[in-house]
Amino acid sequence: MRYRIALVLMVITSVHLQSQTYEVGAFLGGANYIGDVGKSTYINPSDIAFGGILKWNRSPRHSFRFSVIMGNIEADDADSNDTRREQRGYSFSNTITEASLGLEFNFWDFDLHKGTPQSSPYLYTGVTYFSADHVILDGSRGAPLVNEGTNWEFAIPMVIGYKTTITQRLIGGIEIGARYTFTDNLDGSNPEELTDTPDPILTFGNQNTNDWYVFTGITFTITFGRKPCYSSF
Repeated sequence: MRYRIALVLMVITSVHLQSQTYEVGAFLGGANYIGDVGKSTYINPSDIAFGGILKWNRSPRHSFRFSVIMGNIEADDADSNDTRREQRGYSFSNTITEASLGLEFNFWDFDLHKGTPQSSPYLYTGVTYFSADHVILDGSRGAPLVNEGTNWEFAIPMVIGYKTTITQRLIGGIEIGARYTFTDNLDGSNPEELTDTPDPILTFGNQNTNDWYVFTGITFTITFGRKPCYSSF
């Protein structure tokens, strides 16, 4: 019986795979972080970010989307307009590698099979899992920040963008995506996440807010697959 069920599932899956439209492409842009070190600017793509994107278009209004993006973030209190941060003098750098899966929603119909130019603003959200380094003060308050250990954590992506067809099979877009993370130690302000022990000497900044990071850039995707029979899901 289980073999029959498996066969039916394979047939259903193959039909959907042949009848849907897919996109595969690249993301290229910049990254910045929002936290307790350096500038407090929300959108400031100063470090490079790049990765790949795969989309499964389920209707003219929504797609399932998977992406893997890597970016570098860094911050320096010397660049801050906060006098207290300037006097403190902390700085750090970190590398983030994320995998994200979720839903992309188009504000307008984006039907790639109409044969006419298509464009639409869009929103994307889902679940992101990323790795970065833990950061910690090197021994005492006022010491340099150093990278130590790997920080694996979840984040919630909140992305807004605009996309348009360049050719019949090439789509270009621009997007800004903030990630709310479930860690407060991308910048070393909350070492308890690394040491599992509260340490008021090494702790600094606002402990009531977690860190954010932002990827801002352009996307290019190529479409493939047969003309879809869109479903309600």
